[in-house]
Amino acid sequence: MTKKESKIILQPNNLWEKVKQQTEHALSCGALKSIPTDYKLIKNKEIDFLVRIFTNLGRKDKAKKEQKKLGKDFNPFLPYEDDLFVADISDSHVCLLNKFNVVDYHLLMITREFEEQETLLTFNDFAALWACLLQVDGLGLYNSGKIAGASQRHKHLQLVPFPLIPELSKTPIDPIIETVNYQDNIGKLPCFNFSHGIAKIQSKDNNNILELAHQSLETYSSLLNTLKIKINQEDKPKPYNLLVTKKWMMMIPRSQPKYESISVNSLGFAGALLVKNEQQMKTLQTLKPLTILEQVAK
Repeated sequence: MTKKESKIILQPNNLWEKVKQQTEHALSCGALKSIPTDYKLIKNKEIDFLVRIFTNLGRKDKAKKEQKKLGKDFNPFLPYEDDLFVADISDSHVCLLNKFNVVDYHLLMITREFEEQETLLTFNDFAALWACLLQVDGLGLYNSGKIAGASQRHKHLQLVPFPLIPELSKTPIDPIIETVNYQDNIGKLPCFNFSHGIAKIQSKDNNNILELAHQSLETYSSLLNTLKIKINQEDKPKPYNLLVTKKWMMMIPRSQPKYESISVNSLGFAGALLVKNEQQMKTLQTLKPLTILEQVAK
């Protein structure tokens, strides 16, 4: 059943200010549990991979244990924490701070009502993403299911603002994307030796959220078809990662959530990986980041 298009209620030109104000509040009251990391750039072929390493993993491990005590059906988004609330986006979505953020000002766009994370993205999902993306330039993310790196069942998209670090204005893969050749608006990165597809987004000088959402939904559907990501009767496709910026959209089918203990979510395919300790860092440097991605992709 097709849902009606939700009404955008997010006010223009003030989301970034709200994000900063709510972050300050959430930190001061302890609702936001930022996880400190160090990072280094590791070059593999043409990509300077951004690799973060936890400097205090205890905080997230403690939170995971607390959540397990609440049971597998615990949903942190119903109800969500008021101290993490940033703004109402639409009739169907709200914007929250990511409680356990590694990147500053990491945002979540969650559905007001429960929907499974594996279900297909809709016009309303893309409208919520674009409402935020037009005000906070960054990388939109969607992890479709546990195998793709999702940690919560409740449907949510993510937005990580640019720059990811001062040395990078966009993502580590953006310089490579400039070299992609497209056929029928879908191309492939030459150094990605696994199933994936990238498509252009025509957003320049277009601030019409609804038009961009429709365009994105069409592009998303094209990528699903091109990559032969089959849909079952419950509208649940096989696991995949989706990345969206103002200029491009990329989809990667997934086969497993981690390789050699290194977990990968959507950010990994943008060239940003996370390791827990020095042993994992050594493993990654030995195997090389692209090998990790090849092993977890389909």
